Amino acid sequence: MVNVKMTKVLVVGYGSIGKRHLENFLQFKDIQLTVYTKRNDLQSLKKKGIKVSNSLTECLKENPDVGVIANETSLHIPIAIKLAKEGLDLFLEKPLSNSLKDVEKLRTIIKKKKLITQMGCNLRFHPCIKKIKSMIEQQKIGKIISAQVQTCSYLPDYHPWENYRKGYAARKDLGGGVILTQIHEIDYMYWFFQEVENVISIVGKFSELDVTAEDYVSSLLKFKNKIIGELHMDYFQRPNFRSCKIRGTKGEIYWNSDNNCVNIFNMNKKRWETKFDDGFSDNLDTYSSYVEELKHFLKCVKHRKETINDLEQGITTLKIALAIKKASKLMKSVNV
Repeated sequence: MVNVKMTKVLVVGYGSIGKRHLENFLQFKDIQLTVYTKRNDLQSLKKKGIKVSNSLTECLKENPDVGVIANETSLHIPIAIKLAKEGLDLFLEKPLSNSLKDVEKLRTIIKKKKLITQMGCNLRFHPCIKKIKSMIEQQKIGKIISAQVQTCSYLPDYHPWENYRKGYAARKDLGGGVILTQIHEIDYMYWFFQEVENVISIVGKFSELDVTAEDYVSSLLKFKNKIIGELHMDYFQRPNFRSCKIRGTKGEIYWNSDNNCVNIFNMNKKRWETKFDDGFSDNLDTYSSYVEELKHFLKCVKHRKETINDLEQGITTLKIALAIKKASKLMKSVNV
């Protein structure tokens, strides 16, 4: 068990990610949980002593310290604003939103009340991604020139227990689409290489999947430090696959989700060498990155310190994602 000072947590939403966060919070000691959801089939939660209500007003009567925003993407900001006004520190599931509407209003409230915020981009806590970040900072491959990043998955297999057509990931009106749903890759590219200057892209629905949002993205990102990033995302490749290859003046770094090893090309020996192996294969769900991100957030809340991925970074990542969409629509380069 993880020792954590008593904290009252309000989880907003009980879809797949809300359920995951709730289950992870149950690993911590001294956590009081309340769930705000429109679902009414949650007697099992009540038996565990978790309070459940379909009224946000009733949930707020529990005087929560922390809010976890895990409802549909298009509804993140309105709920976040309500909780921020009540003085709750916020863990906001990715992406921040599907537009910039009222984002500035949320930012103003958070700054005024000096709230702690964190975006739910768990790949920043994946050991291989953390290792790559460390290797970049240590200049293990010299000056970075370019990167190729991809994330591919077959949407009907994403949540096999539900009709993929009804899930938020497939629906434009709920803030779905592969760009925002898989924004992890955009987030960690920004984490690795910092500010993006401009983007060009092709975005659209190209498969036979029954979705109303985009299922394909191919984009070039030019970072302000002159690094070029190639990004590919889709909803129709099988099996699921993620990868990252970074080229520098003194070598290359490569990782993929099949073997979860971080490899580096040794230019002197002219061969690949494994620098890190986390012992897990493709299924990221088996790994503790979701737990680690919550531990980090709660620690920062306790000590009133900024998190590794606060609201400001979430806004920047969202702006990059929206620029990728806009560039495709305009068929020209778009500044971020």
